[in-house]
Amino acid sequence: MNAEKKQFYRSLSALVIPITIQNLITNAVNSADVLMLGYVGQTELSAVSLANQFQFLLSGVFFGISSGVTMLASQYWGKKDTDAIQTVMGIAIKIAFVITALLGLGAVTIPETMMRIYTNDEVLIAMGKDYLRIIGISYVLLSVSQVYLCVLRSIERAKLSTLISAAALIVNVVLNATFIFGLFGAPKLGIIGVAVATLIARILEVVLCILDMQKGKSFKVNLKIMFGKNKTLFQDFVKYSMPALINDFAWTLAFSAYSVIMGHLNADVVAANSVASTVRNLCMILGFALGSGAAVLLGIEIGEGRMKDAKRDAAYSCHVTLVTGILTGIAIILLRPLVFSSFELTARAEEYLNIMLFINAYYVIGQCMNTLLISGVFRAGGDSRFGMICDLVVMWGISVPLGFLSAFVFKWPPMVVYFILCLDEFWKIPAVYVHYKKFGWLKDITRTAENG
Repeated sequence: MNAEKKQFYRSLSALVIPITIQNLITNAVNSADVLMLGYVGQTELSAVSLANQFQFLLSGVFFGISSGVTMLASQYWGKKDTDAIQTVMGIAIKIAFVITALLGLGAVTIPETMMRIYTNDEVLIAMGKDYLRIIGISYVLLSVSQVYLCVLRSIERAKLSTLISAAALIVNVVLNATFIFGLFGAPKLGIIGVAVATLIARILEVVLCILDMQKGKSFKVNLKIMFGKNKTLFQDFVKYSMPALINDFAWTLAFSAYSVIMGHLNADVVAANSVASTVRNLCMILGFALGSGAAVLLGIEIGEGRMKDAKRDAAYSCHVTLVTGILTGIAIILLRPLVFSSFELTARAEEYLNIMLFINAYYVIGQCMNTLLISGVFRAGGDSRFGMICDLVVMWGISVPLGFLSAFVFKWPPMVVYFILCLDEFWKIPAVYVHYKKFGWLKDITRTAENG
C-alpha cells in the first residue's frame, strides 16, 4: 500500500468510524421501539412500524437538508470560513423547522387519518394513532439537533456528534425498557411508553446541542449571522440542497409507498417487512457512513483546491464501498438465526421474513454503491441534480408503478411483489457509473469575498 492510499484510509477512517457509530446510534434510537416491542407482540410491533413511516419520511427530508449543509459547510471548512458555515446552518434550521412543524401538527391533531394512509387494519390504526400523537411532538426538535449534528460532522467534529447521539440512545433504551416492562415501579405503558421515551431522548439531544453551541469550541455562535439575511448563501443553499432534498424525499417517499403496498397485502407481510427493514438499516450503517464520510473528505479537498486528490480518493472510496457491500450482504445471511430468535412472529410471517432477508443480502450491494456515488461523491462537488433525476425516473417511473401493478392488478404473491420492489437500486447502476466517469461533479462551489 503506497503512502497516498495509507493517508486516504487514515483520513476516511477518522470520519467514517465516528459517523458509523453515530449512524448505529441514530438507527438504534429509531429501531429500539421496533426491536423492544418485538418482545411484546407482533401487533404492537406492526403498529409502531407503520406509525414510524412518518419518521422515515422525515429522515429523507433531513438527509436532503444535511446533504446541502455538508456540500457547503465542508467546502467552507476547507477555507476556514466559519461565518458562512453559521449562515448555512441557520438557513437549514429554518427550512427544517417549517417542514417538521407541519408534519408534527398533523401527527398530533389527525393521527388516525395519517395511520389510514398505511393500513386499513383497525387494530393497527387504534394502536398506532396513540403512539403517533406523542411521537409527533418530537419532530420539531429534530430541526435543531439533526442540522447541528450534521455541521459537527462537516467540520471534523464527528466524535462529539457521536457522543451526543449516544447519550440520546442510552436514555431512550433505558426508558423504553422502564415503560414497556414496568421497571423501577413505573407503570406498564406499552406503546405509549415507547413514544414518551423517544420524546424525552430527543429533548436531551437538543439540550446537548445547544450547550455545545454556547461553548463555541469551533466557532462562537452569533445568532445575527446564523439567522440573518444572506441572499447569496440562501440562493446557493437552495441551488445545491433543493435537488438533494427533492431526491432524498422522493427516495424516502418511494420506500414509504413500498410500505403502503406491503401494508395492504396482509398483516404477516407487514410484520416481516418491519423486521427485514430494521435488519437491513442496521446492517447498512457502515455503507451509509462511507457515503457521508466521502462527502466530507472530498468536499474539504475540493474546497482546498486539491482536485487531483479528490478524484483519486473518490476511486479509492468506490473500492472500499464495493467490498463493504459484499460483506454487508454476508452479514445479513449470517444474522438470520439471531433475527428469528429475537421476534415472536407467526409461521407465515417467518416464511416471508426468511425470503426477504435473502433478497436484502444482495440488495445492499447496489444500495452501498449508489449511496456512495449519489449522496457522497457527486454531492461533495455540489452535484445533487443528477441523483434527483435518477431517483425520480427509476423509483417513481419504474419501481413504484411496477409494485402497484404486481400487487393490485396482477395480484402476484407477496414475495414476488417484494422482489420487484427490491430491483430499484440495480436499475440505477449503469447511469450512475457513466455519470461518475465523466467527472462533471468535480467542482468548487464556494464563494470568495471578491465573488460574493
